[in-house]
Amino acid sequence: MSKISQLIDHTLLAPTATATQIETLVQEAVEHEFKTVCVNPAWVGLASRAAQGTPVGICTVVGFPLGASTTAVKVFETTDAIANGADEVDMVINIGWALAGQWDDVEAEIRAVVEAARGKALVKVILETCLLDVEQTEEASRCSVAAGADFVKTSTGFSKHGATVEAVRIMRETVGPGLGVKASGGVRTAEDLARMVEAGATRIGASAGASILADSAV
Repeated sequence: MSKISQLIDHTLLAPTATATQIETLVQEAVEHEFKTVCVNPAWVGLASRAAQGTPVGICTVVGFPLGASTTAVKVFETTDAIANGADEVDMVINIGWALAGQWDDVEAEIRAVVEAARGKALVKVILETCLLDVEQTEEASRCSVAAGADFVKTSTGFSKHGATVEAVRIMRETVGPGLGVKASGGVRTAEDLARMVEAGATRIGASAGASILADSAV
């Protein structure tokens, strides 16, 4: 099993995704031994059935991509996704709260999702770092640690830009060795992946997983 492949959440979050494309995504993940497939909530059940009997995990997104739904909705999305077969949940924080310095609210919401997933699924917290400054990225990372999350994650891939080496480094330095750091958005080559891992990433969200593996073998 490739160490590189086990870093990758093989991702298809486009609103245009079809059942056939989701099934192909799972087949590719099984073939290349990716850690998970990451799909929108509507496809969790299908992906879970397609991956049954394989080591491939099922990852989905909550409050995606804006982070602006209510805490109750995010909690429901989490429990619903787990019931449908999700092993990992990537939740988007309320970015407006972060920008306004409402850190108690940010932390409480993360905690609510973590509690809904406890013992059933990992929780990754999407900070959308392209919309935050350094201090806000640090504080959002601290909130994630305090709330009991398993990972912090850079980006949805649907905002200004995706992961940067600097954001990954800041997140890693803030959370320490105890949490995972997921770099997502714009990681398309083996060189991109290597730079993110060097900065502290332990998981990569990418739609280009197969080409990354091919690139790494060159």
